[in-house]
Formats: sequence, structure tokens, C-alpha cells
Amino acid sequence: MYRASDRLQNERWLADLQRAADELGFESDTRSIAEDLFLSTIPEEDRSKPAAIAASLYAGGLIAGDRRSQGAVADAVGVTRLTVQNRWKPLIEAAGMDPPTW
Repeated sequence: MYRASDRLQNERWLADLQRAADELGFESDTRSIAEDLFLSTIPEEDRSKPAAIAASLYAGGLIAGDRRSQGAVADAVGVTRLTVQNRWKPLIEAAGMDPPTW
């Protein structure tokens, strides 16, 4: 869980998340889940936040049934596909959920 102050302190990163979600055409449910995942697992270092945004968007899409490819999410955020691949499962686990087993 996160605090309201987390949202305020990370407005810039949430704007980046929303911009990428716009580019990907994500529905509002996916955006909400992605924001919750990001805010629940915010990395300390700014250089790690784009990767967390990408992982949050990808995982949010999986959870909401609004799936996009890892490559498409990576391109929209400006990270590598490998970054998304390596980070989405640990992000889901850190948020207290079980990742899919397929």
C-alpha cells in the first residue's frame, strides 16, 4: 500500500506512466492498476523508475485483460524489452500478488 504523499512526490513519474498508457491505448482499469502497482513498489532511485513504470504497465495490462506485448510497452516507456521481461514478475510479487504461471 502507499500513502497519498507518494502520489504527490511522484507526479512526474505518474505523468510519464499516463503518457505511455495513452500511447498504448490502455483502458482506465489498466491505468489504475498500473498506477497502484507503481506506487506500491516505487524504487528509491530515479534511474530505476522508468523500468518500474514499464513493468507496472505490462503487469497492469495482464491483470486487467488489456494485454500489450513487452516490446510495445518497452517502446512506449523508452526502456528495453528485456527490462520489462525481467521486472514484471518481481513487481507483482512485491505488490503481494502471485504472477501467472503460464
